[in-house]
Amino acid sequence: MISRRDFFKGAGAVAVSTAAVSRVGAASLPEAMVMDNAKTHVPPLPATGRPFNPVVTLNGWSLPWRMNNGVKEFHLVAEPVVREFAPGMKVNLWGYNGQSPGPTIEVVEGDRVRIFVTNKLPEHTSVHWHGQRLPNGMDGVTGLTQPGIPPGKTFVYEFVAKRPGTFMYHPHADEMTQMAMGMMGFWVTHPKDIARFAVDRDFVFLLSAYDIEPGSYTPKVNTMLDFNLWTFNSRVFPGIDTMPVRQGDRVRIRVGNLTMTNHPIHLHGHEFEVTGTDGGWTAPGSRWPEVTTDVAVGQMRAIEFIATDPGDWAFHCHKSHHTMNAMGHDVPTLIGVDHRGIAEKINKIVPDYMVMGDKGGSMGGMEMPIPENTLPMMTGDGPFGGVEMGGMFTVLKVRKDQKRGDYSDPGWYKHPAGTVAYEWTGQLPEPERIGDAGRSLMPAKNEPNVELQVRKPSGHMDH
Repeated sequence: MISRRDFFKGAGAVAVSTAAVSRVGAASLPEAMVMDNAKTHVPPLPATGRPFNPVVTLNGWSLPWRMNNGVKEFHLVAEPVVREFAPGMKVNLWGYNGQSPGPTIEVVEGDRVRIFVTNKLPEHTSVHWHGQRLPNGMDGVTGLTQPGIPPGKTFVYEFVAKRPGTFMYHPHADEMTQMAMGMMGFWVTHPKDIARFAVDRDFVFLLSAYDIEPGSYTPKVNTMLDFNLWTFNSRVFPGIDTMPVRQGDRVRIRVGNLTMTNHPIHLHGHEFEVTGTDGGWTAPGSRWPEVTTDVAVGQMRAIEFIATDPGDWAFHCHKSHHTMNAMGHDVPTLIGVDHRGIAEKINKIVPDYMVMGDKGGSMGGMEMPIPENTLPMMTGDGPFGGVEMGGMFTVLKVRKDQKRGDYSDPGWYKHPAGTVAYEWTGQLPEPERIGDAGRSLMPAKNEPNVELQVRKPSGHMDH
């Protein structure tokens, strides 16, 4: 993390409304802190304000604040940023304070909060505090509840964090462009009672999606459905950090969705309960066990479980294309097609040509050249070889000896003897197979050999 003490110096200084600053009683703006890397930063316990248990933002950080006459003040800077999706690929995005998504804002129920928002984008913007109860004029909808924040200006939002829960923030100004470029962040309001809803590990991250042509650096902002990079906090596997926990820990994972589609988020090895939405905490009597929860567009889901079983457990979106990186939608399916002959002829013209897809889609072991600033579709190595994943995929690492508060990666799990799947070399029994292809599932009553005829009526009679 770096400071921005010289942020307002020089010819490009940001203009701030002195009337706005005097109205909120601030002698000066709080320092705009900037993050310059994509590591997971574990925040310290709060030094000022009411006590709370901080969350851990996967591949992100929590925004520092200052106390000013009992008001918790933050400074967000909306600006162009460069985000590393994974080593080997960087993307030009728009975000906050040096990153996309922006830093997580953490406050306590009942806090009066003041957020200075400085616009360094080339167009106007705003910030909507998704899910919050606040004065209408602080809701951040350009044209409806406020004018847009012009480039080079700073606006102030101020309200009381009325209820505990998990929320998001994003623009309500030129949303198609600004959200497609990565403008979003998380907000957590902790309960006044620090023991209420307490857990041992508390992770947060946002789901986001981008359409970035292989070899390019900037997302297409007009894409509606065909995205090719699906991310946890604008990181793709294997660039996503793991979630290390101690065996026996009570773990909470809060997932917010600001993509254009739903995401069934699935955890291996454990069952969990949905304990919170962006509407609030779910009553204990209404919870039930799941291993997958669907997070719809604009929603947040908080899941909780006890990390009972040690191991390296996959955690991912269960839409299979969402666990891939920049793939092509127009590649034909060639499974079962023998095209060795044509491949030999093509190789005489294109020496690097290789047969793909005739035996399946696996790309493990292929050393295929790819464009600059592009990642393989499926990559990442585990202790037994290629993991063949990308996109929205990471690993929950449960260890008996992981110290409390230790979020360092413990390495690969060492399986006890006899607990890993292995090759069978003995005699196999003859497998049973069904040969009638389900023909007897719906037999016609007393007429097993009925021939059906279908007649399409003419006109609209008997339609």
